[in-house]
Amino acid sequence: MSWIRAVVAVGLSLLVPGAGHVVIRDWGRAVLFGALFVTSVVLLLPVEQLWAIAGDGSMTSAGSMQETMTELSETVDGETDTIDRFTLLFLSLFAAIHAGTQAFGLTDTPGADEDVAACPTCGKPLDEELSFCHWCTTRLDEGDQVAP
Repeated sequence: MSWIRAVVAVGLSLLVPGAGHVVIRDWGRAVLFGALFVTSVVLLLPVEQLWAIAGDGSMTSAGSMQETMTELSETVDGETDTIDRFTLLFLSLFAAIHAGTQAFGLTDTPGADEDVAACPTCGKPLDEELSFCHWCTTRLDEGDQVAP
């Protein structure tokens, strides 16, 4: 994976956790981080007040947009605790770090250092006693196992 794509994944995960995992095509973690972020926002931020401020129709020019953003920021600062803001920041940073390590290939895959056969479908290590891959449930023939 190119380093540009990895940097984009990290940047998007900082803005919206889960978006960076979409870039690296890690769909399960993208849904997990996205759902966790949306749930955290709904539970920790004063969503009703923020919608009321944003939906009053005053964002027609750049000046009024800046005033609205200032009011939104002040509402979040005044209505949330430090721990709530820390939780959202931590979630964003964790998602960005995870997307970055996945994109740069810094994480180890199970069995990468071992001399065991790998599944031809998912590439994960196989249990020699089974006739299928216990990771992706692909049925294996005798010649299907790929050496590392």
